Amino acid sequence: MMAAEVRYKYYSAVKERPVSWLWYPYIPYGKVTVLQGDPGEGKSTFMVHLAAALSQGVRLPDGSALNGPKTILYQCAEDSNEDTIKPRLIQAGADCDRVAFIEDDDQSLTLDDERLDRAIGETGAQLLILDPIQAYIGQDGDMQSATKMRSTIRRLAEIAEKHQCAVVLVGHMNKSKGGKNLYRGLGSIDIAAIARSVLMIVRDQMSPDIRYMFPVKSSLAPEGQAIGFLFDPELGFRWIGRCSMRPEDADYRPPRMGKLDRAKDLLLLMLSTGDMASSEVFERMTQLGFSERTIKSAKKSLDIDTYRKGGAWYWRKIEL
Repeated sequence: MMAAEVRYKYYSAVKERPVSWLWYPYIPYGKVTVLQGDPGEGKSTFMVHLAAALSQGVRLPDGSALNGPKTILYQCAEDSNEDTIKPRLIQAGADCDRVAFIEDDDQSLTLDDERLDRAIGETGAQLLILDPIQAYIGQDGDMQSATKMRSTIRRLAEIAEKHQCAVVLVGHMNKSKGGKNLYRGLGSIDIAAIARSVLMIVRDQMSPDIRYMFPVKSSLAPEGQAIGFLFDPELGFRWIGRCSMRPEDADYRPPRMGKLDRAKDLLLLMLSTGDMASSEVFERMTQLGFSERTIKSAKKSLDIDTYRKGGAWYWRKIEL
């Protein structure tokens, strides 16, 4: 039996290529990203509104600009395309001419399905969303099997690399407590190992209508700040933006709070990353459904100072 040929290359012959990003530093192009969280925390809602923002091509949730609208393949196995997904996309302001899905009524779609490769190539999609990942493992799949999941996710990663398409796998976290959030994820740890970015959705401990997207693993860039969003029955969905918050401070469910208390929490949240122009505070808080009177009352009851700079008034949180 002949020995296998050994092929090798020196790194001096490798042409460098920078990592490109759909959303820096959270979702890279050409790689697999995982978005995880407990059931009911708002993972799908987060992705619908992110897809809508990307399809519009205006701004990302943290306020950073997009270089034009993006095309998205959005596969959601838990809800109807007709009565749930499309209405949610429309409500979120999506350009539905830029959001497609693979019709899989005749044959269920799987993570290693060749239709994913073809659909990304034919649509030119820059983002593929599979929600939830548990629905796409196939009949022979086993999320607890390291060997099977490693092979399947690696194939998906190859498709992402081939088309330079970002892939986001949405999944429910398991019920174990006390361990690292990375290991409470989607069954086999090999999913998190192959994913270059792992994100997590949790609720705020003081105001459960506020949710956060936290980076849990970031292999290609420094970890970004948490991204806050409001998901309230009365106010609907609103982006809050970058927040200074840690995952361990947010996983708690207290009784519902009054509107003034929610306004105080949101105000402190917005000022947690730095000073903010008074006009921007009022604009963002008004968009979140708060009146000018409530905003002023919240400010009055908090340790917030004001100062003038360059002809504009700014608010800052006083550090005690």
